[in-house]
Amino acid sequence: MLVVSFILAAIGGYLLGSVPFGLVLVRAAGLGDIRQIGSGNIGATNVLRTGRKDLALATLLLDALKAGIALVLARWIAGAAGVPETTAYQIGLVAGAAAFIGHCYPVWLGFKGGKGIATFFGVLFAGPWPLGVIAGVTWLAVATIWRYSSLGSLCAALVAPIAAAVAGFGWEEVAFTGVLGLLIFWRHRSNIMRLRAGTEPRIGDKKEEPPVATAPPATEPSTET
Repeated sequence: MLVVSFILAAIGGYLLGSVPFGLVLVRAAGLGDIRQIGSGNIGATNVLRTGRKDLALATLLLDALKAGIALVLARWIAGAAGVPETTAYQIGLVAGAAAFIGHCYPVWLGFKGGKGIATFFGVLFAGPWPLGVIAGVTWLAVATIWRYSSLGSLCAALVAPIAAAVAGFGWEEVAFTGVLGLLIFWRHRSNIMRLRAGTEPRIGDKKEEPPVATAPPATEPSTET
């Protein structure tokens, strides 16, 4: 029965995590398919490229909440079914990790989803929340100093499992944050290439407008013979 509980938690978490809120919200607002805008990503950063900050914020919150809800709900159901607290917590972590994977690789969109940062923070704050605080402070510090959102995300993903190991968390949290951190690095491989090349856009950078072509000045017709 425990094996079945873990499997059901993984399936339920994946299905919840695979709900593409960015795509749904942008379409509902009549702005078309988010996959045809900007980077084509379904996450909050690309939703912001539509010019709708409210939609980007809603996408950010919903992407975080779906992972957190998956963890909390699976843990609560397992506990209500009489599963020991430690095992129920592990079942919750599995559901949260599955929600993260569902966000990055949603079956509904041909397994092409977001990069997982909002979902990562959501599942951390719903589970081992001190690691969520550490990762959040890391992201904020790096993003403030260097103004690279992607670099902040990568550093947060790197720091979380290290902090879990150093602070004496259990093997569950170390493995949990380690696996999700590796997936975040994999999903950000194009950002890593741009960071190395110095072409990654910074927070607050404005997109350069193409130069406006002007017609050459008109010339008077020649009267010379």
